Amino acid sequence: MRRRFGSCVLTITLCLALAACGGGATGAEQLALDIRGEYLAMEGCTAQLTVTADYGQRVYEYGLDLEYRREGESVLTVTSPDAVAGVTARLKDGSGYLEYDGVWVETGPLDESGMSPMEAVPVLLRYATEGFIAECAMEETGEGQVLRVICRDPEAKAGEGQECSLWFDPDSHALLRGELSQDGFTVIQCVFSGFATME
Repeated sequence: MRRRFGSCVLTITLCLALAACGGGATGAEQLALDIRGEYLAMEGCTAQLTVTADYGQRVYEYGLDLEYRREGESVLTVTSPDAVAGVTARLKDGSGYLEYDGVWVETGPLDESGMSPMEAVPVLLRYATEGFIAECAMEETGEGQVLRVICRDPEAKAGEGQECSLWFDPDSHALLRGELSQDGFTVIQCVFSGFATME
């Protein structure tokens, strides 16, 4: 996972995007720059996820296998619960298909504001590569330090509109966790395992 991609234009662009983190890129800010550069250049990734969707009245939890390609196509296969295991979603450019037992069904246009569990995963990955970084800092967890990066609209304040929080391993740069919040309420939480980039 640990790759370095050098580009003056990319670095300047990313430094401007990180201005909200406090000026010159040092420490957590430089690490966020490095990771963003790697994710921009990657061809894609694979991972296993546990996705929790909290819709207020009900909370859903799914196990998913992910294959994400750089051009924006995502393929997610449900591994749990058993009742829907094997259902596959293929998502690209705002539309998608569901497949089960060899039959594909077009879902039509997808509305990201609905934050369905399947749609949330590529949204998180788009934030990792393209989102405006509003905050970044190292955090201590039970398993050691992680880098937390918060993305949101540059005009929005914390807790307003849609916000994405991403946690990265500072050594491998693997994505560990992601959360999508709406107006300060966490709707989708994804825990990644076996995260690997495609060569």
